[in-house]
Amino acid sequence: MNPNITRRDFLKSSTALAVGATLASRVTLTAAQRARSIGANDRIRLAQLGCGGRGRGAHMEAGIHPHDKAQNVEYVAVCDPWRVAREEAAALCKEWYGTDVKQFARYRDLLAMKDLDAVMIASPDHAHTAHMEATAKAGKHIYVEKPMARKMDGLRRAVDAVKAAGVVVQVGTQIRSLPTSTGAHELWKSGILGKASRIEQCRNSEKPYWYRYVKDVKKEDLDWEEFTLGATKRPFDAVFYSGWYGYLEFSDGPICAMGSHFIDLMHYITGVGFPTSCVCNGGVYTWKDERNFTCPDHVEALWTYPEQFMAVFSVNYGNSGGSRHRYFCDKGQLIMDSWTSPTYSAEGGPKRDGKIRGVNKVTPVETPDHFLDWIQCMRSGKPTRAPIEAGYQHSVATLMAVTAFETGRKTSYNPKKREITFA
Repeated sequence: MNPNITRRDFLKSSTALAVGATLASRVTLTAAQRARSIGANDRIRLAQLGCGGRGRGAHMEAGIHPHDKAQNVEYVAVCDPWRVAREEAAALCKEWYGTDVKQFARYRDLLAMKDLDAVMIASPDHAHTAHMEATAKAGKHIYVEKPMARKMDGLRRAVDAVKAAGVVVQVGTQIRSLPTSTGAHELWKSGILGKASRIEQCRNSEKPYWYRYVKDVKKEDLDWEEFTLGATKRPFDAVFYSGWYGYLEFSDGPICAMGSHFIDLMHYITGVGFPTSCVCNGGVYTWKDERNFTCPDHVEALWTYPEQFMAVFSVNYGNSGGSRHRYFCDKGQLIMDSWTSPTYSAEGGPKRDGKIRGVNKVTPVETPDHFLDWIQCMRSGKPTRAPIEAGYQHSVATLMAVTAFETGRKTSYNPKKREITFA
């Protein structure tokens, strides 16, 4: 591991390893990017694709609205197959801008809009790649939630479409934009912690998160075919729809939904590339009831990296104790149990050299928040904080874990073919 690697070098090296020349990191703007850049004084016209709690709460209310006036940004359309969600999103826009935005149940109708610059994708996991690919082909800038993909073929198509279109993409791994994450990245570059031996996160809870989303939904209010996008032939069911986070038809469970944050942040802080192998195990052990959720409530994935350390992500949804997030190194450890107040010390380091005294807070480095960064990059055409290359990288790692979980075999990654293989 090279503790002195810069963010730009990281993006260059990891991108080249990922997908070769077609995904080479861009230091200067291409013709496509210049054509898609939005002028400093031009209004950015947004659409929200997926208007559930994530779309309305994180994207619209907490993400864009705090910046819309200062940055000359405005929502002009909302899209969701559930009438209730899209009408609630449209009501927010009416409150903010005093105008009635366009409403769509189907994403293809949304993307046919001419007066639209960018789309924020907060649809269910199984729809992310289809929505991202279509949005890129429509020439719109993209903010896409993680996990960015569930299958490698869809991931490849979506990434290739983004590169061909030259649109600006921000992947929704917003933890890397926290000032403390930037501070941890700078601390790592200093080399004071030495070489990593194990990086881990245990993200435990008394109950799986998908239970809190279950609600009553009327069949006549939902375009079921648009929601499923062919992911299942099962008929409409209110729990199956509203609790989609807990069903393998629509989600891979916590290893991607939560583990993508861990992997992406670890990649950003340390500057490492792709893992060499992965094993994963788990199952539905605790929460068995009439809802018949199929995503694992207990799971553990272990990746090995060419820098000779292990990364481990696990969840125990049968007990909330034991949650932690640590970077164990030969000169000390970085403690990320709290993303907003990480610390570091020399504790446990076999090669500690006296440069770290006591427990120290990581010095934050001020950076634009994740949504503001995306807005600014749409105007400049520069790479975002979490560009498509970073999304591709964490997607490969989490899909290696998913494949290992599904097959019970150790997985690897072939960067030339862009395929997950068996080690």
